Amino acid sequence: MKTAVKKGGLVIPKRLLKGIKEAEIKWEKGKLIIEPIRIENDPILLLGSHPGRSGLKDASVKHDKYLYEKD
Repeated sequence: MKTAVKKGGLVIPKRLLKGIKEAEIKWEKGKLIIEPIRIENDPILLLGSHPGRSGLKDASVKHDKYLYEKD
């Protein structure tokens, strides 16, 4: 497949990116490489998946107060 590089960059047809939510683009040995990133392995996406219980009803709103203010 050939495509033109225009003023705004290069357009990659969506059909070639089926199932890809994020990709890394790099230049190696004179070639442009597009690699899908496996998002399911990203630990940041696991935050909040196993919440603990604190007994505080407003902890999500006032978390800074509970973490940083001294009594």
